[in-house]
Amino acid sequence: MVVDGNTSMLFYLGMLLKRLEYHVSTSRSAEEALRMMEETVPSLVLTDIALPRMSGINLLKRIKDTPKLTTVPVILITAESDPGMKDTCLRAGCAAYLGKPVEPGALYRAIQSATESLPRENIRLSTSLKVLVGDGTTLGGGARTEYATAISEGGLYVRTLYPLPRNTLAPISIFMGDHEIRAKAVVLYTFSVGAGPFLEPGMGLKFVEIGEGDRKVIQDFIKEQLTSDLTPAPDLNP
Repeated sequence: MVVDGNTSMLFYLGMLLKRLEYHVSTSRSAEEALRMMEETVPSLVLTDIALPRMSGINLLKRIKDTPKLTTVPVILITAESDPGMKDTCLRAGCAAYLGKPVEPGALYRAIQSATESLPRENIRLSTSLKVLVGDGTTLGGGARTEYATAISEGGLYVRTLYPLPRNTLAPISIFMGDHEIRAKAVVLYTFSVGAGPFLEPGMGLKFVEIGEGDRKVIQDFIKEQLTSDLTPAPDLNP
């Protein structure tokens, strides 16, 4: 559940979370959010501090004081810069405290940490990127042109009928716009036709050697894909 009195920010956060594959409900006030939670208990609440009447901090306290809601993690976001506010929120039991504008990566990690027993560190983005696997010097022979169907800062999933064996270390080149990213990656797992999370044959690879500049290119690409058409208006107190 996302709670924010700024309509533009509410839309931005709601759409961003949907693109991160979360099911989202939204509310413009703490009071409305509490009424909604009488019917359905969310897995997590993401709320601004500056709400129209009841503040986000008071909403957090109400959630923690309500028996059926007390275990629901609450992440607070704010445009305020008061350093004491963070301590107040953490003492009240918030799962995380984030500043606006909210970075997709930081938001994703906070949600994962609050809701998953084995949280993911990086956003995994569905995509289609040309990838050159191998250079003729490692197991698998010459370089092959394949396509990555998912990518994160930590690795990628390559769709292929000819996956390399697990634990194979392979040089790869990823073609991302005007950039050619060169890295070395190790094969973590392989899937046959109809198996795996994407129901397509291929292999999951983890980067073991990649330049910081190239990692930043991937990070920026993921952020651009998630937010390019989402432009929240400046946050104003309601």
